[in-house]
Amino acid sequence: MFPAIPITDPILIFALSMLIFLVAPLLLKLFRLPGMVGIIIVGALIGPNAFYILERNDTIILLGEIGLVYLMFIAGLEININKFIEKLDRSLVFGMLSFLIPQIGGTIVGYYLLGLSFPAALLFASVFASHTLLAYPVIKRLGIVNNEAIAAAVGGTILTDTLALMVLAVVVSSMEGNLDMSFWIGLGAGLGLFFVGSWFIVPRIARWFFSKLTEESYFEFLFVLAVAFVLAYLAEVAGVEPIIGAFFAGLLLNRLIPNSSPLMNRIEFVGNALFIPFFLLSVGMLVNARAFIEGGSQLTLALWMIGLVLITKLAAAWITGRVYGYGNDQVMSMFGLSVGQAAAALAIVLIGFEAGLFGHDMINAVVMMILAIAIISPHIVERYGARVSLAEKATYGLTEAAPRVLVSFSIHSAYKQLLLDLALMIRDRKSDEPLHVISVVKRDDGNSEKKVAEAERMLRETTTYASCAEVPVLTHVRLNYNIASGIMRAVLENRISTVVMGWDGVHAPKESVIGSIIDQFLRGTEKLVLVSLIRHPLCNTKKITMIIPTGIDHNAGFYPIVDAVRRVSEGTSAPVKALVVRDDVAIYEKIFKRVSPDIPIRFESLSSWSDLINMLHTREWSRDELIVSANARRDTPGWHPVLQTLPKRISSFFEGNLLIAYPPTEERADDMEFF
Repeated sequence: MFPAIPITDPILIFALSMLIFLVAPLLLKLFRLPGMVGIIIVGALIGPNAFYILERNDTIILLGEIGLVYLMFIAGLEININKFIEKLDRSLVFGMLSFLIPQIGGTIVGYYLLGLSFPAALLFASVFASHTLLAYPVIKRLGIVNNEAIAAAVGGTILTDTLALMVLAVVVSSMEGNLDMSFWIGLGAGLGLFFVGSWFIVPRIARWFFSKLTEESYFEFLFVLAVAFVLAYLAEVAGVEPIIGAFFAGLLLNRLIPNSSPLMNRIEFVGNALFIPFFLLSVGMLVNARAFIEGGSQLTLALWMIGLVLITKLAAAWITGRVYGYGNDQVMSMFGLSVGQAAAALAIVLIGFEAGLFGHDMINAVVMMILAIAIISPHIVERYGARVSLAEKATYGLTEAAPRVLVSFSIHSAYKQLLLDLALMIRDRKSDEPLHVISVVKRDDGNSEKKVAEAERMLRETTTYASCAEVPVLTHVRLNYNIASGIMRAVLENRISTVVMGWDGVHAPKESVIGSIIDQFLRGTEKLVLVSLIRHPLCNTKKITMIIPTGIDHNAGFYPIVDAVRRVSEGTSAPVKALVVRDDVAIYEKIFKRVSPDIPIRFESLSSWSDLINMLHTREWSRDELIVSANARRDTPGWHPVLQTLPKRISSFFEGNLLIAYPPTEERADDMEFF
């Protein structure tokens, strides 16, 4: 027996939704259209205004609102916070233009051409002066979230939506006669209390939580969701839309959740698989497809709105692009992002209807506009965003041969997960190369088999952890009389280019630099080696201090070290301070600008090694800091006798995380990408 229509069985509703989320994007890909458009179109077909298979009930509305809040939260998490703050003027300029041009143009058209009253014309313009990041999943898939122009468009959403909703609040209050000084004082005080309070409280609680309560991974996920939705609600209490609070929550947690981490992968997975598709389905179910056929005043209104939103948003993107020198592909990608309409537009038109400023025709026209723009926006971003992605790859000179990373573990190591976090951070996220992990067991004729079994169990745990970040892992267990020799053989056999080794900071007087095993390995390999004393979660890193010895700019292997520092800085959103010892700072400014143009960095010149040692000992260091020392190997450019004892000296007083980076000395083809 077939179920009655509309379907009311909750299990069948959920099953049908999952089927739509699976099939619709796959079908649209056959026509080279973004998959999200398929969900919106299917939502329109099965909704109450078409075949009426599903009703847009409270459950669908709830899940749709959650999906939009979740979408804005992810946008705040993934944006490069350093670039966002550094280029904040771009977001403010674009946000202001993206609001003012549609608001002024729409008000003029609504008042003089469509015959609306002045308050209704203001509200009519604010409908499409706002924008919703419908095409955000597209830029995320293309990997251009942190492109300067794209970041400006994403950041501008806060200002655009806030101003549009302010127009709504002002118009409605004026209709009710409540537009007095107390209204402005209350709104300003509420927003100020929300932003300032969240800025000081949330990061402190989050740092404590991620440092202390990391035993069960789902607690981290639940904590992040709690922060996002609590701030979304508090933003609504303060007088703005919940999406503003969600985006702000993402910005506040941005530094603490690296893009390469398993936690970030869980957040994205749940959003992409469940919440965001429900938002798209909810938007689609609002569409009245019959209005396109019936025509009349609602079709006229819809055509005016579609034309106005396309022209005015394109004008805002074009002006911003000319001011800041963006290319045509970047301008069109900004336009495609900012032209999207959904939540704010619906909220404004529905409240305007309840206030008596709009009729049913306006609601239908807005829904028709949303459907048309929902198809246009992702298509534009898909087309021009792909070109931006290709241009970024060409700019950074990415090679086909991605670096191969190996992490060496001792079965007694207490910091295995922290080492994996570092390896995931420096690994190329777009690479299909697996992460190699190895544990070398010293041969013991009476107990070797038991130790091998223990090493295999330990590596299985690391594989499970890395798989949460969707990173393939190859494990290696070696039995050898010499541990360093066993690691060296694995490096050669698997053509490893970067080795991450753990160090506990303990050293005996007989050991020359760090430890006997590490010293032997460094003498026996020419690869990039990161000796890592990682005792605290890297996500809590607030500052990175890099020590640059004299003449290391002549060492070809210095460039991969700079690239590794760039990846750690981007993963932690921590600024870099470079201490240049007895060398010309301008040389290293050029190197960093060439290899890592986007990381926030400042340089300090030190006239001698004694000045460096004194500064290291006298400065007050925090556990939330990371020191990276570029230690050239003996008899290579950049080596100095002080480097023999520097790791021991730093570890004797420094309680934060420490990286001793040994540049590769062999001539490799993929090193040439940095020149």
